[in-house]
Amino acid sequence: MYTTLASQLNDGIYILTINRPEKLNALNRDVFTDLDTAVKEINSNPAIKSAIITGAGTKAFVAGADISEFGGLDITAAMALAKRGQDIFLDIENSPKPIIAAVNGFALGGGCELAMACHFRIASDNAKFGQPEVNLGLIPGYGGTQRLTQLIGKGRAIELLISAAMIDANTALQYGLVNYVVSQAELIDKATAILQLINTKAPIAVGKCIEAANAVFDEGKNGFAEEVKAFGACFATDDMKEGTTAFLEKRKAVFTGK
Repeated sequence: MYTTLASQLNDGIYILTINRPEKLNALNRDVFTDLDTAVKEINSNPAIKSAIITGAGTKAFVAGADISEFGGLDITAAMALAKRGQDIFLDIENSPKPIIAAVNGFALGGGCELAMACHFRIASDNAKFGQPEVNLGLIPGYGGTQRLTQLIGKGRAIELLISAAMIDANTALQYGLVNYVVSQAELIDKATAILQLINTKAPIAVGKCIEAANAVFDEGKNGFAEEVKAFGACFATDDMKEGTTAFLEKRKAVFTGK
């Protein structure tokens, strides 16, 4: 199904591993094509309730874009490349199913941008984050300038963007870039445990939470109005009826995603 991703579905959790360890899992056109296909699979396959994106090996989540593909690009082609990356990462961000980045090792450049497009991040204790594009005479092109600022604030974001400095996992935790830091051996288990809990919740409501939270950063939307609409929409679901009935009957709800 994929040429650059390994995939496995375990109990509703779809684990996607970017599988180019010899290139430190660098993003190239094939990886983008596979990620595009994978997000569509996550969104459309009812057997998938949530997902984890990680990188093969112990050195890197994704060490950046494959710079060898940048040669010979003119302005128009470069803008098209950035737009494609942004569109795919936006699809990840807007997925109604939770997608966690399990960051093992380097998450630099496009790798940091991919991690930030996920709904939240868990880092191994050897993880390193950074946007080193200014070292190449470039800036992040896949949403990094926007999401880094949203996640850690303007001052810290601009410092990292213009210095190309890397931060370690504990600094990323302090900045709010990641939710947890664990050992590399515990990384997938931690992400899986969180998703196992989330997967017991009402799927439509989970998706509406993601949608409403994303509206905070969408200038074309009023987040409070989006919340009202999403709240109302939940009342038309079987899951809302089941959840409220189960609460009143003091039993565990069984959600169907309808």
